[in-house]
Amino acid sequence: MTWSKSPRSLIDLFDACLPDRAGLQRRQMFGYPAAFVNGNMFAGLFQDSAFARLPPGTVAELAAEHGAQAFEPMPGHPMRAYLALPEVVIEDEAWLTDLLTEAFVFTSGLPPKIKAPRKVKPRSPSSSAGG
Repeated sequence: MTWSKSPRSLIDLFDACLPDRAGLQRRQMFGYPAAFVNGNMFAGLFQDSAFARLPPGTVAELAAEHGAQAFEPMPGHPMRAYLALPEVVIEDEAWLTDLLTEAFVFTSGLPPKIKAPRKVKPRSPSSSAGG
């Protein structure tokens, strides 16, 4: 399966619409721009679409009014915590800004994600005999 890169115009729009808030971290996820707070991803891009982690009421509203569905990067593998933002949202910079801010606020209320300690592989005994 070949994924296409996000268009530069969408990346620029995403960057411009992210809230200017303390704690926001920009990273790449699978080669696509993503935004995190307290170690939790709250929004990102995938190919030519955007997704966000939003409160249930907003998710229900966008689903009812615009047919928004769970973000599904691969068929049959939805990321249910994230909503694929409808095209009508992406075309409205002010609305996208509002939703990304709402996603930031909602996600910042989640417990911080704690990185699991790296597993260190046990060293195998040296095969060379000293002497």
